[in-house]
Amino acid sequence: MKRDFLSLIDYSKEEIMEIIDLALKIKRDGFPKDLPLKDKYIVLLFQKPSTRTRASFEVAINKLGGKSFSYEWSQLQTSRGETISDTAKVLSAYFDAIVARVYEHEILIELAKYSSIPVINALSNLLHPCQALADAMTILETKGKLSGLKLSYIGDGNNVCNSLLIMASKFGMNISVACPKGYEPNPLILEIAKKEALKTGSMIEILREPEEAIHEADIVYTDTFISMGEEKEANKKLSIFLPKYQVNMELFKKSKKDSIFMHCLPAHREQEVTSDVIDSERSVVFIQAENRLYTEAALLIKLFHKLIKK
Repeated sequence: MKRDFLSLIDYSKEEIMEIIDLALKIKRDGFPKDLPLKDKYIVLLFQKPSTRTRASFEVAINKLGGKSFSYEWSQLQTSRGETISDTAKVLSAYFDAIVARVYEHEILIELAKYSSIPVINALSNLLHPCQALADAMTILETKGKLSGLKLSYIGDGNNVCNSLLIMASKFGMNISVACPKGYEPNPLILEIAKKEALKTGSMIEILREPEEAIHEADIVYTDTFISMGEEKEANKKLSIFLPKYQVNMELFKKSKKDSIFMHCLPAHREQEVTSDVIDSERSVVFIQAENRLYTEAALLIKLFHKLIKK
């Protein structure tokens, strides 16, 4: 039976660790020589622009012996009114998996409901689980563990923040989110994360003051204030977020002395983060970006070889 990857919510801590462990092995030892995706055809669908997601998935698929096919949403008949359900059924007849980067999370749910092949969330307005996989791998590489650490997220409670809440709560990692009123993480995701935190001992805080959130942080994380599709709100959001929620060196120094800085990229330098922070020796943003390749390769192997069971 097929297994989708729409959210980390649907995966246990053990299953997520299996993916991360395999990703670490691929990074250390190289891609498998037996080409585990040989004769697999994977379609990548993009409603939104993409650099890291498109490149990492296409390279991973090809290095694993599969073939990737990328389409902009405007190239599909969905742009002319074909239903998501009809599209899902047709693509299921041609391909072995669908990787989709969309605006509305409901599109992914619909694709998964009507496709007979795995659907992977390559980003939606609600969640970005592939990024969270790479983030967990990067933290584990850098800090040697996941549980017991403190992650401070400064900025907009967006899709990246939502997925970090799920990841952190599953691994017993404390997470403090500092955001303006009205820009909190999704309430349903927050509720799910808090329930998970009760099992793992994770502490979750939603705060207003960045200085409070960043105190004793092992990881400092931010993302753009203006998500794709929010360009018309740019001036309004910048007036709300700046300068208070910018991660600059003055704020960064209030975290632990050995803390690391993370950002999913692309970064809008001198908005959510200053160049002296993102280019500092404690920044791991480009390791994060590289690790997208290994975690997505590991995810594909696990899904296709049914090492992750429904």
